[in-house]
Amino acid sequence: MPSYDTLTEALIDLKKRGFNTDFNVSFKHIQCSDTGKELYPQDFEIVEHYRFEGNSDPGDESVVYAIHSIDGSIKGTLVSAYGMYSESVSEDMIKKLNVHE
Repeated sequence: MPSYDTLTEALIDLKKRGFNTDFNVSFKHIQCSDTGKELYPQDFEIVEHYRFEGNSDPGDESVVYAIHSIDGSIKGTLVSAYGMYSESVSEDMIKKLNVHE
């Protein structure tokens, strides 16, 4: 798995590798920002993830997920804050997004 120094660097490389869809997290699913297509936890897999911690600003703490749909039709990224800035999500989404190093 590649190593990245910045979130921007990770997103640029993932896009080059075909992860072109931008996802947003919702309470029970992730959603494609362009088409509105929804993927529930059973509909996608996290194939890579990268954590970034801000040295001086807690708002810079985030994780980027490289995701593909189970049927292989969609590949994209989800950028999510963690810690005190994280989104409210369902228990199923918490389990799905809880990746172990």
